[in-house]
Amino acid sequence: MRNKKTVSYISRITFPEFPVWTGAADKRIPFGFDMEITARCNLNCRHCYINLPARDLKARNKELTVAEIERIAGEAAGLGAVWCLITGGEPLLRQDFAEIYMVLKKKGLLLSVFTNATLVREEHVRLFREYPPRDVEVTVYGVTRATYERITRVPGSFDAFMNGLNLLMAGGIKVRLKAMAMRSNLHELDEIAAFCRSKTKDFFRFDPFLNYRLDRNQSRNAEIESERLAPEEIAALEKKDPERFEGMKKYRDELIFPGRVEWPNRRLFHCGVGRRNFYIGWDGKYRPCLPLVHPDFLYDLRRGNLAEAWNDFTPRVLSREARSAVFLEKCGSCPIVNLCMWCPALAYLETGDLEGYVDYFCRVAKARAANLEGSLKNIDKKQAKGLK
Repeated sequence: MRNKKTVSYISRITFPEFPVWTGAADKRIPFGFDMEITARCNLNCRHCYINLPARDLKARNKELTVAEIERIAGEAAGLGAVWCLITGGEPLLRQDFAEIYMVLKKKGLLLSVFTNATLVREEHVRLFREYPPRDVEVTVYGVTRATYERITRVPGSFDAFMNGLNLLMAGGIKVRLKAMAMRSNLHELDEIAAFCRSKTKDFFRFDPFLNYRLDRNQSRNAEIESERLAPEEIAALEKKDPERFEGMKKYRDELIFPGRVEWPNRRLFHCGVGRRNFYIGWDGKYRPCLPLVHPDFLYDLRRGNLAEAWNDFTPRVLSREARSAVFLEKCGSCPIVNLCMWCPALAYLETGDLEGYVDYFCRVAKARAANLEGSLKNIDKKQAKGLK
C-alpha cells in the first residue's frame, strides 16, 4: 500500500478578512452595533468619558427598557446585524442584565460584554457558561491596590475586580484583558501588560487616548486632561509594543488616497463611520459612532425606527462637507492624518466645533511620525513642510 498524502480542506482567515465583513462595508450592511445599556457605574474613574453615579435615579429612569432593547435588536437583526457589544457605564449594574442578555441572544446576535468585573457574581458566570458570549472584555486599571483605587476612587474595588476576574477565568469564560495608559498607572504599565498576558496569552491591548466627556462636563474634562500622557510618551509606549507599532506602519496610509483626492479635501468624515456599524446610547439615541454626540448626529429611536436612522438619516448627515478655512488649511490637508487622533466627533468634544483644531492631537501625530522611519518619504514636499 502506498502512502497517501494528507490533504487539508480547512483554511483559516482572520475575522476582519471574512468576505461577509468586507461585503457588509461595501453594501452598507450594518454588521454589528454597540448597545450602551446604562451610563451609570459603580466606580468613579478619573479618566472616564461617560460614567454617572450608580444611584443616579434621573439617569436610570431614562435608560432603555427591556422591551425597547428587544425592539431595537430585532430591527438591527432585520437590517443584517449579527454582532452586538453590550457596554455602559457598567452593564452589570442593571438588575435586569440577564434578561437583556437573553433578549439579545434570542435575536441570534453574537454578543460581547465590556465590564470592569467588580460586580461579577456566580449567576453571571452560570449565564455565560450556558449561553456563551463571543468574549468578555475587562479593563485592568492597575495590578496593585494603590494604583487601581487611585484611578477608580472606590475603596475595595481592587479586591472586587480580582474576585470577579477570577470567577470568570475559573468558569472557563473567554476573557480579554485591556488597559488604559494614563498618568496614574504609567509607572505600572509593564506590570499590567505582564499580568494581562499571563491571564490571556492570545490577547492584550492598551489605549493611551483619553477622550473628553460625552456630556462635555468641564470639571471632569480637567481631570481627564491631568491624566493624559504627553505625545512623546504615547509614541514611546507604542514603539515598545511590536504588534501595535507594526500595525501602525502597515496601515498608516490606508485612509489617504494620494492622487485620487484633491487637497485640501472637503470631506469632513474620512473614516468608515456609518458603513458597517452604529451605536445605541443608553437613552435611546442612535449615533453613527461612539463619540459623535453633536446634536445634528443624534436620532431618537423612541420616536423613529432603526431602518430610517441607518438608511436615510446616517448618509444624509455624514455627507456634510467642511466649511472652515482653518480646517481646510490644517487638518483637511494634513499628510499624516492617519497618525492623528483627530476626527469631527473628537474635535467637537474638545472644542465644541466639528471642525475644531486640537493641538494635542497634532502633537501626537508628529511624535508618531518621528517614530516611523521613512513615514514622510512619499509625501509631497510642499505638504510635508508644514510638519517641520
